[in-house]
Amino acid sequence: MRWALVKVCVAVTTMVVVAFAVPLGLVIKEMARDRAFSNAERQAAAVAPALSITTGRDQLERVVAAAGADDGMAVHIPKGKGTRAVELGRRRAADADIAAVRRLGRASTSAVPGGSALLSPVALGSGAIAVVEVYVPDAEVRHGVGTAWAVLAAVGLALVVGSVAVADRLGVRMVRPARRLVRGARELGEGKLGVRVPEEGPAELRLAAVAFNSMADQVVRLMANERELAADLSHRLRTPLTVLRLNAASLGEGPAAEQTRAAVAQLEREVDTIIRTAREARPQTAAPGPGAGCDAAEVVRERMAFWSALAEDEDRRVQVAGVDRPVRIPVARADLAAALDALLGNVFRHTPEGTAFAVDVHNGEDAVIVLVSDAGPGILDPEAALARGRGSGTAGSTGLGLDIVRRLAETTGGDVRIGSSVLGGTEVRIWIQVDGRAAGTTGRLARGHRGRRLRLLRGSA
Repeated sequence: MRWALVKVCVAVTTMVVVAFAVPLGLVIKEMARDRAFSNAERQAAAVAPALSITTGRDQLERVVAAAGADDGMAVHIPKGKGTRAVELGRRRAADADIAAVRRLGRASTSAVPGGSALLSPVALGSGAIAVVEVYVPDAEVRHGVGTAWAVLAAVGLALVVGSVAVADRLGVRMVRPARRLVRGARELGEGKLGVRVPEEGPAELRLAAVAFNSMADQVVRLMANERELAADLSHRLRTPLTVLRLNAASLGEGPAAEQTRAAVAQLEREVDTIIRTAREARPQTAAPGPGAGCDAAEVVRERMAFWSALAEDEDRRVQVAGVDRPVRIPVARADLAAALDALLGNVFRHTPEGTAFAVDVHNGEDAVIVLVSDAGPGILDPEAALARGRGSGTAGSTGLGLDIVRRLAETTGGDVRIGSSVLGGTEVRIWIQVDGRAAGTTGRLARGHRGRRLRLLRGSA
């Protein structure tokens, strides 16, 4: 906007300067020419009275010298009754031009080498017509024109520069509030809910700032209501959890009872975490630092140990690969565990008993891929399954589990894909970026690393 305004002002000012400077320059040139020929006419008129009195050479030479013409004036007196022909000074005009002036009886101008000659007729007492020739050089005709044109150009340039300065100041006054508005929108998109935009600048930008601040306040209120709702809903789970914990305590001893009590305790901890997180106002979520993260292989081994007992009860064959070495990823341990529990819970919930499943971890240079596959019936609509709040193709599903997994991958700049597994059912592929790239580049990463992803999978197969 700023440069557009400057360009418009430069164009308009330039057109105005040209429209006035060009005609004015031509007028100055014409005035200089008129001034030169007016001087020549005055010199010729100074000799005319002397010619009407005498035609003697000596007297005429003194008159010409007194007129200040010097070498620039010539007098042509023809031979007549009682007079003799006199040629005084240097002749520059052609004979034909002089004869034409005598014949017509009026002054004229003729072009000569280096300038022009003013030919003025003078009637003598004898009746003959004498011609006074005054030489006007081109330098005298152009005298002062170059200086005047230079002054006009300087004034025009000053006007253009001044218009650029004024337009730039106006542009800054308009652009600065717009930039603040853009910066505020970007920061709000990054999660800084406390950002507000000063209501300054032109009326339209002030209205935009007012609307932006109102929108930001509304976002803060909506998020606060959402946190309160999440906390309230989570708090309602405390009563059934208490009953479940008491029932689990009465199961006695045994592996199944211990696993049930451990699951109830973990569920209670997760509910407490949800309540605390929902109650805390954290408008901005910081990305994991360089030293943050967890060992994906360790988390997979731990969660598979938990789910293997249930798999054994349902006669499910379980395969785990790629967890024999540490695999560091920039994801919190609890987040990865929650994502794995969501995917494995979907396997148990939406596939019949006896359906095999597998978890594979592929470690690359800049990314880690976690594959959760099963031999079940598959997902009918993968796109709907990844959408928050939609079913995953099986009745009774909310789709929140896959949404948790998707958001986990996108915080690292990765993504989640759903496809067909080698076991014949569904394969959920979690692409986790580990080279420190910012989140929000999911689309570019999916395209830019597609070929590298295939090579990674082939090499780890």
